[in-house]
Amino acid sequence: MTQSNKGAVIITGTSTGLGRATALSLDKQGYRVFAGVRTEKDAESLKQAASSDLTPIILDITKAEQIKSASEFVSLASGDEGLFALINNAYVGVDGPLECIPIDDIRWNFEVNVIGQIAVTQAFLPMIRKAKGRIINISAICGRFTIPYRGLLSVSKIAIEAITDSLRMELSSSGIEVLSILPSAIVTPEQADKVEANHQKVLANMSPEAKTIYGKNFTIFMRLGAKANRSGSLPPEKVIDVILEALEARKPKRQYFVTQSPWESKLFALCKRLLPHQYFYDNYYFGNMRKKLGLD
Repeated sequence: MTQSNKGAVIITGTSTGLGRATALSLDKQGYRVFAGVRTEKDAESLKQAASSDLTPIILDITKAEQIKSASEFVSLASGDEGLFALINNAYVGVDGPLECIPIDDIRWNFEVNVIGQIAVTQAFLPMIRKAKGRIINISAICGRFTIPYRGLLSVSKIAIEAITDSLRMELSSSGIEVLSILPSAIVTPEQADKVEANHQKVLANMSPEAKTIYGKNFTIFMRLGAKANRSGSLPPEKVIDVILEALEARKPKRQYFVTQSPWESKLFALCKRLLPHQYFYDNYYFGNMRKKLGLD
């Protein structure tokens, strides 16, 4: 394996979307990239698009045996150099009205979006400690501002923010930086397909009463989400630039917000701190959302 210039980095969830684009970009920037994918087909696709320094690894973050195998491989490959960064990117989206989501789907959401993140972090921490490296958790803006019908994503990203803060304190004596990146919607057409398919599945499984209560608003939100993933939202390159900044900063920030309107996000964050919680959500945040989108 060729030695890269900037150290070894492992990224989870690189089969598609932001994860794949990040893996390929960091490869071009001179990092030795270990890219977690779920299938051999995805691994071969990455190999064809990257240099010989990028190594795809089969890594389903819900499977203990795959995490163990991946960590042993990376430990052997990185040797005394250790691992400069872990980028926790893998996630699933389980959308719908909370009243209507099957409990097994809710458990799956937490298995991937929370438990899997911790499991991967535990496995790779000894290598990160060797390099006095950093952990970058890909969160989302909904980790600060909860979104209706994407409540489970919001809950899991809020959990990621808490995990980031806890790890940051616990690992400070080891010289390890821990931070999160909170993007808004990213242009990823394959995610738009998933949003649309999930919308149809959830609607099909709703009772007539639930459709009467939630159907209109849920459809508005899911169509808006799919549209944002197809066009009009953040290009992946904008988020990748921030990931690179977080990797290369001598002292990275605790949080990086990546949105199309940074001033609006900062205004929301300020209002959330200053206004009573109920007023912020009922009158300001969700109230404006209702008017703008024509929600019931």
